[in-house]
Amino acid sequence: MKHRLVILGSGESGVGAAILASKQGYEVFVSDAGMLKDNYRKELVDHGIAFEEGTHTIEKILNADEVMKSPGIPEKNEMVKKIRAQNIPVISEIELAYRFKGNSRIVAITGSNGKSTTTALTYHICRTAGLDCAMVGNIGISFAKQVALDPKEVYVAEISSFQLDDIKTFRADIAVLLNITEDHLDRYDYRFENYIDSKFKVIQNQTAEDYFIYCEDDPVIMQKLALLTIHTNPLPFSMKHEVKKGGYIKGDQMMLRIQEERVSMSIYDFALKGKHNNYNTMAAGIAATTLGIRKEKIREAVKDFHSLEHRMEFVAMVRGVEFINDSKATNVNSTWFALESMTKPTVLVLGGTDKGNDYSLIADLVKEKVKAVVCMGVDNKKIIAAFKDIVPTIVETDSAKKAVNASFKLSEKGDVVLLSPSCASFDLFKNYEDRGTQFKDAVKEL
Repeated sequence: MKHRLVILGSGESGVGAAILASKQGYEVFVSDAGMLKDNYRKELVDHGIAFEEGTHTIEKILNADEVMKSPGIPEKNEMVKKIRAQNIPVISEIELAYRFKGNSRIVAITGSNGKSTTTALTYHICRTAGLDCAMVGNIGISFAKQVALDPKEVYVAEISSFQLDDIKTFRADIAVLLNITEDHLDRYDYRFENYIDSKFKVIQNQTAEDYFIYCEDDPVIMQKLALLTIHTNPLPFSMKHEVKKGGYIKGDQMMLRIQEERVSMSIYDFALKGKHNNYNTMAAGIAATTLGIRKEKIREAVKDFHSLEHRMEFVAMVRGVEFINDSKATNVNSTWFALESMTKPTVLVLGGTDKGNDYSLIADLVKEKVKAVVCMGVDNKKIIAAFKDIVPTIVETDSAKKAVNASFKLSEKGDVVLLSPSCASFDLFKNYEDRGTQFKDAVKEL
C-alpha cells in the first residue's frame, strides 16, 4: 500500500510538497476550499497529481495516512479540527522537504522582523563564495519543490512560525533567531508565550554538531533561553557588548569570531544601512562563517548586496527629496526599524488594514523624526488619533498616487518620503508588492 498524503491548500508550499511527495512514490491528493491559481493548477496537472478545488471532500481527506497543512491554514479551521479528531498526523511542508534533503545542509532563518533581508543576504554570501545553494521557504520557491526539482548542497531557508508549528524531525544545521516581537497573535490564542515557543522550535531537534545564532540584545530571546537547556553550539551576536564566540559591533567595527576564524570589517562598508541591518548583517556573516566561507568572500558580498524589493528600497531622488519603499512593513515593529534608521526629516506614509496595531510603540520615533504623516488607507481614524498631538500635519489619501503627490508637496530638499505602512495592504491593494509597485510608479511619474 502506498503512503497516502493529503495536502490542504494549493499555494506555493502545498504544490511544492505535492510534487516532492509524488516523486517519492506517495499517493498524493491536494484539496483546496478556494480556487487554484492557474500556474499552480497547471503544475499539478503536469505532474499527474489528483486535486480538488472549491470544496473539501471529507472522506477523501480523512482516509489519509498523513496530512500536510499549508502554513496559512489556522488550527481553528473546521477541516483541521476534523483531521485532529481522527488523530491523523499533521506535518508542515518543511518537515516533508527535510525527509528527502539527503546530505545537504540547512540554514533556517526565523524571527519577527528582518528574516527576508537576512535570508537574501546569507544566500548572496553563499553564491558569492561559489556554493551550490538555493534560497527557499517564505522567499523564493518552496523548500519541497526545490528538493524535488533541483536539489542543492545548501538550502538557505526563511521560515515562519507557522511552518515550524508542525515539524517533527526537521533539523537545521544552522538555526538563526533574529528577534521576537508580538505578531500573528490571532494564530496563537492571543498568548505571546505560544508564539515564542513556536519560534524556538527552530532549535528543538538540534544536536552538538549544529549551530544556534541568536541576538543577545533581544530580551524575549534571552528570557526564554534562561529557561532552556540547549544541545547545540550557541553563537550570540550583540551591539551592546563583546561576545567570546559569535559576533559583535564595537564602535564602527563588526567582529565575527567562530573557532579560529576571525572576520572584521567596518560597518560603513555594509551595503545595508541602519542599526537593524547591522544585526541582520552580523547574523548572515556568522552563518556564512559556520559554513566555512572565507572572510574575503563575506566582505565582498556584504559590500555589494542589493536590498530586497519593497524592503527599505531606494526608489528615486526627486528634486532633492529621497523616496523609500518599505511596503513589506506590515506591522508596527517593522516601521519602528525603518524609522530608527532615518537620519533626515521624514514624511511617513502609513495605513491599510490594521492588525490590532499599537502605534504607541513608534510614538517617540515619530515625534523625533517625522514632520508629516500621510495616511493611505480606507479607514485612518486610529492613525490620526495616535499621532494628532505629535505630528503637526496629517493628510488623508486613498491611493498610492495621491499619497505620493501629497508627500512630495509636504517635503523640501533634504527630506525623505518613507512608505512604511505598519498595516496589511488588502483595503486598497492586492498585496504589499502591489502597494509598493504602485508607490514606485507614482514616484516615477513625478
